[in-house]
Amino acid sequence: MIWTVFLLVHAVLLYFILTHRTRSKSEPPLDKGVIPWLGHALEFGKDASKFLNRMKLKHGDIFTVRAAGRYVTVLLDPHSYDAVINDPESLDFTRYARVLMERIFSLRLPHHQPNTAKAMMRKHFMGVNLTTLNGTMSRHLRALLTAEMPPNQKHWKDEGLFNFSYSLLFKAGYLVLFGGEQNNNNSPDPSSVYEEYKKFDGLLTKLARGTLKPEEKRTAHRVQQRLWDLLAPAGLTEDSGSSLWLHGYRQLLKEEGADVDAQIKALLMQLWATQGNVGPAAFWLLGYLLTNPEALIAVKKEFSHVSQAAAAAASETPLMDTPVVTPVFDSALEEAMRLTAAPFITREVVQDKTIHLSDGHEYLLRKGDRVCLFPFISPQMDPEIHREPQTFKYDRFLNDDGSAKSAFYKRGRRVKYSSMPFGAGTNGCVGKKFAIHTIREFVYLMLTHYDLQLCDPNAQMPEVNASRYGFGMLQPEGDLRFRYKPRLTHKSFS
Repeated sequence: MIWTVFLLVHAVLLYFILTHRTRSKSEPPLDKGVIPWLGHALEFGKDASKFLNRMKLKHGDIFTVRAAGRYVTVLLDPHSYDAVINDPESLDFTRYARVLMERIFSLRLPHHQPNTAKAMMRKHFMGVNLTTLNGTMSRHLRALLTAEMPPNQKHWKDEGLFNFSYSLLFKAGYLVLFGGEQNNNNSPDPSSVYEEYKKFDGLLTKLARGTLKPEEKRTAHRVQQRLWDLLAPAGLTEDSGSSLWLHGYRQLLKEEGADVDAQIKALLMQLWATQGNVGPAAFWLLGYLLTNPEALIAVKKEFSHVSQAAAAAASETPLMDTPVVTPVFDSALEEAMRLTAAPFITREVVQDKTIHLSDGHEYLLRKGDRVCLFPFISPQMDPEIHREPQTFKYDRFLNDDGSAKSAFYKRGRRVKYSSMPFGAGTNGCVGKKFAIHTIREFVYLMLTHYDLQLCDPNAQMPEVNASRYGFGMLQPEGDLRFRYKPRLTHKSFS
């Protein structure tokens, strides 16, 4: 008994020694929370925006918090973001990415070269290859919309806007990048893939945080296995129907020594990376337009002018596959994403680093800690940069002359990043142009080929699911009901 007590006391002392931490004068303010080891993990995971805003009020633009045994330094001064984004030697992106890959996708790629994969992806999502992808996307979007609502349909169809946008854009993106054709018995049904994917997506944040309950773990495993089976043929051969990018990606994994199982798990990761944000982004934009009549009229007017120009030119090319200038739409999309894009930008501190902030202060970042930027708080929701930041203003990113506005200021200085939905620097989203084209094509088709109405004319946008902060585009709590039918004055897609 005495020996047991002795060991227990020493274990407690050892734990205290290993986990005890005090702040030096050169380091950011330290807030460990009241719960040993766990610290602020629960509050951080429940609503990161609310928690980090509270820490910002308490400590300022930089502070270190304890969360589940780790120390995370959070930087919220956009003038100083480049000090983190542009230092790959002291601040490593890949280590934390590998942690999330294993937690979420059960994936280990010990010999993977992210920079090589990104270089290959850039080749396929630029220039002529991007034009080809855009054209294929247009074709699938039109076909899917026609299947949902035949041109001769005369009655309204009621849907939840989030489910409608997410499912349709997911299926289109899946067909474009992962292969197959609609109603092809030799290919997985896109609707079946989406249904399994949605179950997986609903558990994603808990997978990332390691907070799944036993039954949720079993569900996650079953859904992962089902998705792996569905994705297994994608990109396997050049004639698989998949995009050239996916075939090249799978070849790269093979060359790096990844076996077939690892390749298939990597395909699920890419499915989420390519399809997890476009549908929600399109939902928010359409939702904000439908609940803001002035914005809806302005975007429709701009699309009408573009349609008239295409008709005058007698162009047979799908409208949005040609170079068009849509500053009003671009501003509305940027504004919608400013309000709802909330990714973390995270780095691992691999060697002690002194960070110099824009206000003249400097702080030491400890090796072994993590650094996190959260652009959703600043610049995106910063009232000094964006007046009335909680309000959707479709023309926020327009100058008085109708041109694109890029000049925004904080503390009298122009900010380099006024909104960061696609990240920044070398780890910014490679597929940004493809994503924007997809959203624009989808919204254009919906506004020009269909009559749209809110089921409740007084409906407001739903609240966000606070657990999704940190994981790209936010998702709503609930949905926004709308109805649609083909416009009788518009020709069918065929």
